[in-house]
Amino acid sequence: MKRLFDLALAVVAAVLLALPIAVVSIAVRLTSPGPALYWSERVGRQNRIFKMPKFRSMRTDTPAVATHLLQNPDQWLTPIGPFLRKSSLDELPQLWSILKGDMSFVGPRPALFNQDDLIALRTEKGVHKLVPGLTGWAQVNGRDELPIPQKVALDAEYLQGQSLRFDLKILWMTVLKVLARDGVSH
Repeated sequence: MKRLFDLALAVVAAVLLALPIAVVSIAVRLTSPGPALYWSERVGRQNRIFKMPKFRSMRTDTPAVATHLLQNPDQWLTPIGPFLRKSSLDELPQLWSILKGDMSFVGPRPALFNQDDLIALRTEKGVHKLVPGLTGWAQVNGRDELPIPQKVALDAEYLQGQSLRFDLKILWMTVLKVLARDGVSH
């Protein structure tokens, strides 16, 4: 049921968001050298690595680490990078990952391939069994501001209580958080 929901919503979203996706793609290309998309190696279900697309909000020479691990994250941002991140428009290409089945609309956010502490803790708590999501319970309860143990505790809470109703609640909370630009620190 969840996969059918993801597919139907992703197709509708892709159609409705086709114009904004095209506009953001052109804006990224016009404001900084390099491709519009950045393909990030992420950890998916059962700790399998997959390539997740995002609109590029950082320079092409940025180290491949979590943003919070960079000495001065702002120095790596493209001219429209801050806007893309605060508005969450950089996440739109992940509709591709949802259509492909690498991601769901709701689940734990996919870890970077080198976030060993997060991956290990999620594996210990059984969270690695879930398909990662565009948004998740941890996302709507703190996003970038949460320490890893608290993030994983919320992911585990989602694992235990997952349902269509819970997913709809998280999606609604996500819309409210994105509109308020709440919880974005980089």
